[in-house]
Amino acid sequence: MSGRFVVVGAGTMGLGIAYVAAGAGYAVELVEVDRDRARVAAARLGELWDRAVRRGRLDPAQVATNRERLTLRAALAEVAPEPDVVVEAVPERLDLKRAVLGEAEALRPALLGSNTSSIPIAELAAGLARPENFLGLHFFNPVWAMTLLEIVVGPATAVPTTEAAVVLAGRLGKDPVVVRDMPGFATSRLGVTLGLEAIRMVADGVADPADIDKAMVLGYRHPVGPLELTDLVGLDVRLDIARTLQAAYGDRFAPPPLLVGMVADGRLGKKSGQGFYRWVDGRRVDADAAPTGRTR
Repeated sequence: MSGRFVVVGAGTMGLGIAYVAAGAGYAVELVEVDRDRARVAAARLGELWDRAVRRGRLDPAQVATNRERLTLRAALAEVAPEPDVVVEAVPERLDLKRAVLGEAEALRPALLGSNTSSIPIAELAAGLARPENFLGLHFFNPVWAMTLLEIVVGPATAVPTTEAAVVLAGRLGKDPVVVRDMPGFATSRLGVTLGLEAIRMVADGVADPADIDKAMVLGYRHPVGPLELTDLVGLDVRLDIARTLQAAYGDRFAPPPLLVGMVADGRLGKKSGQGFYRWVDGRRVDADAAPTGRTR
């Protein structure tokens, strides 16, 4: 397999997409302007490859090949024109995403996608010269383990672009669903609804986070509870998505004050070591004492 795959943004999702693309045979360029974040991403990628060897998922030769396929870049200006795929994976801010997508489009990629989990594709496409080549490519965390890829078709997305995205999903080992462009698409609209209500239940003192999660895992066969999932996704990400959906659909998606307060306190979940649970070396330790004194 061959082809050039560019990922812009080396946060949790960006490095995960880059890891999977390298494993699928692409020559990957991971672009990150923040030097500290780039260093963290490089270290995290190394940990992922080492763990894959320890668990027998990859042999050392495969890891060496995948490492050679992946290059970190400090700016999109360092990327050669006409890559096969560019995926934007920067934070959920419309202005930032639009700026990155405009710069990425100048490279003339065959396929341009955004990993947005909630912002309408039509809004992101505003200002693009070739919106027919653009669509949503919503991956799920952790990218290397979650098989779903939500393909979001914008009003200007061409049929061949959607077809190419479905082929891309297969090459990356993903199972695609194709959805129409609406705020929150399918997955975030459903997932955030459950997550926000679980957070309100913590604030109301209904039960502690572990028991709320256990109720959904054992009672509804969810693989992970909504509060642990919020920790994995990132409370800051959950808050950004909730605000986007609130603007689109009204106060049923209003973020609970508990969530707002935890983000303000730096309790972002797994990535900060503390959210609804404590996390040590990337592993959940126990339910943390969430500040339930704030009102709903």
